[in-house]
Amino acid sequence: MKAVVKVGTSTLAHSTGRLNIRHIEEMCKVLSDLKNAGHEIILVSSGAIGMGAGKLSLPGRPADMPTKQAAASVGQCELMYTYDKLFTEYNHTVGQILITGEDVEHPERSVNLKNTLSRLLELGALPIVNENDTVSTTEIALGDNDTMAAILARSVKADLLVLLSDIDGLFTADPHKDPNAKLLSVVEEITPEIDALGGGKGSSLGTGGMATKLRAAHIATEAGVEMVIANGAAPAVLYDIFEGALVGTRFLARKEA
Repeated sequence: MKAVVKVGTSTLAHSTGRLNIRHIEEMCKVLSDLKNAGHEIILVSSGAIGMGAGKLSLPGRPADMPTKQAAASVGQCELMYTYDKLFTEYNHTVGQILITGEDVEHPERSVNLKNTLSRLLELGALPIVNENDTVSTTEIALGDNDTMAAILARSVKADLLVLLSDIDGLFTADPHKDPNAKLLSVVEEITPEIDALGGGKGSSLGTGGMATKLRAAHIATEAGVEMVIANGAAPAVLYDIFEGALVGTRFLARKEA
């Protein structure tokens, strides 16, 4: 199976912005094991700005663009150092790819990106992709890593897209506000009613929320890619997701007529 796994800032970092060592170690272990089982995996990793903000002792996620980009510069170094160290322990090689909106919107550059990702997978490497927040100026042109992960999944013709965040999936209402909110295990079609369930932004350190995840679901499912939203607090949940178990919310791929 070819899969794109996106992990959010809320999974990678504590509320302080500093690295959540337990989460990231467990995630790298599980992804390594899934690669050992024969799966091809592309990891889309958020966290550079949030982690940089923590390392620079900023009070929270910066609001102005120069400070965002400075934080991204510092945070990306820590992220890749950590990923390289942890995946190497399980004998897997990682490759860093930093992209901007132009890399997926420009026809020639998008082909180059697809070719690079495909070659990395052929060589047995695990590509780790993030938006190039240090030079990107429109929040970043792609807007969020949920959308970027869906575009990449479409580009490489993945079988599965997994969005790991701090939420268990798509609910009928905001579970933080409504105790009667129910988790939707399967979404066969993204109707206007489903779209209406998209709420606001998620954690203070990230940019994503349910609205961006639903946008990603549109992109993925229309391209024939199944998508799952699940809680990344226990990365071992990926085993069940890859086996097709009903974990979180699974958006079924649109079948060709």
